[in-house]
Amino acid sequence: MDFSTLFIIIIGSIFINNFVIARFLGLCPYIGVSKKMDSAVGMGMAVIFVMTMASTITWLIYTFLLNETTSIFGIDLTFLRTITFILSIAVLVQFVEMVIKKMAPELYKALGIYLPLITTNCAVLGVSLLNINENYNFIESIVNGASAGVGFTLVLVLMAGIRERLEYANVPKSMRGMPISFIVAGCMALAFLGFSGMKF
Repeated sequence: MDFSTLFIIIIGSIFINNFVIARFLGLCPYIGVSKKMDSAVGMGMAVIFVMTMASTITWLIYTFLLNETTSIFGIDLTFLRTITFILSIAVLVQFVEMVIKKMAPELYKALGIYLPLITTNCAVLGVSLLNINENYNFIESIVNGASAGVGFTLVLVLMAGIRERLEYANVPKSMRGMPISFIVAGCMALAFLGFSGMKF
């Protein structure tokens, strides 16, 4: 196992190819949950867990059930990849939702509708599909999933911090709410674009 490859995957997933800023995946919870810092951190932790577990499970499913060359069935079932990944992610999100509801009911209320929406969060499905498309091995898939979750959490927490401060700022009336949120998101995307010049 080459640690430099894992390091490149980590830096790339968090900063350079961030799923929200560079790939525009997961924008719904990014804008919806980033109003308060507590809910942003809670959602970020849930997404890190789900992305890591989804990367693990979907890699195993693809390798041992769907891929013709390594499948235990010896049949090419790759056409079922997307639907199988969505079902796997739905089961994981249901599990996370039950755990959060039991362990942290206030966080469960704060996350509201956005917690079940992790099922349809395209960033979670995107990281699972990217692992397969990039031919990552098992460890690389787990590292990419965890790093993508950390990158998602990073921009979510940054956005929540900025939006909390904007509540006390003198923002013009026509720019309050979503307009200023999109402007801030665009400025954040420009800042993260600076990382694309990093060479390894």
